[in-house]
Amino acid sequence: MSQDTTAPRPGTADRATELQRLHADPELLVLVNVWDVVSATVVAGTPGTKALATASHSIAASAGYPDGEVIPVEEMVAAVGRIVAAVDLPVSADLEAGYGDAGSTVSRAIDVGVVGANLEDQMRPLDEAVAAVRAAVAAGEQAGVDFVLNARTDAFLKAGDRDPADVLAEAVERGRAYLDAGASTFFAPGKLDEAQVTTLVEALGPQKLNVIAVPGSLSLPRLQELGVARVSFGPWSQNVALTALAQLAESVQSGGALPEGTRKLN
Repeated sequence: MSQDTTAPRPGTADRATELQRLHADPELLVLVNVWDVVSATVVAGTPGTKALATASHSIAASAGYPDGEVIPVEEMVAAVGRIVAAVDLPVSADLEAGYGDAGSTVSRAIDVGVVGANLEDQMRPLDEAVAAVRAAVAAGEQAGVDFVLNARTDAFLKAGDRDPADVLAEAVERGRAYLDAGASTFFAPGKLDEAQVTTLVEALGPQKLNVIAVPGSLSLPRLQELGVARVSFGPWSQNVALTALAQLAESVQSGGALPEGTRKLN
């Protein structure tokens, strides 16, 4: 764990408390992921937005790195810090698997004002993944903030040709273990069906499961009805923006013009 004793930014503890409250509230927390200051300010300025989440894939891509902890941790934390400084909302950061030291990375993130984080297990042995969760939770406690650790399993993403029932059972096992180790919530990305979501919520409790929205996912109202705490969009929000950019380029290259309804947002 980091030995840096730099105090968190003023207001960090209050933002952490608010982010915890938003996850515990029966109303589904909807987080549109951001990747830089301009995307963060646009989303933060949208009515109804209560908090922000970064997308590590999107931040890495913007800086010219592939996904998967290739970007140096210093660059990732600096990018997230710029986002925190630009908005007045709680920010949860995608910190991948902790860049080799989950406790130290969470400490660095808290120092720049981050109040929550995703932490991937990458399907490492369960004892190793639990140890990383404990280190991240301890970093929040050491900093004196009610840090929202969103412990993520890659069970569904890396399921391959395994029996779906076995994958779901392992996700439940890992979710319980991470929550027992102090995680605030459990994140199970993948295209989950209603039966899978229901099983996870029943096993872990309401307002403990977080999911990602992908094409074909359950609707937001249905996720709320099932007791899901939060839904985020990962790299899909950046892909929406890039799709609009690609469509503009395609249009003007064939003699078109700016799309009707384009807003000046920066």
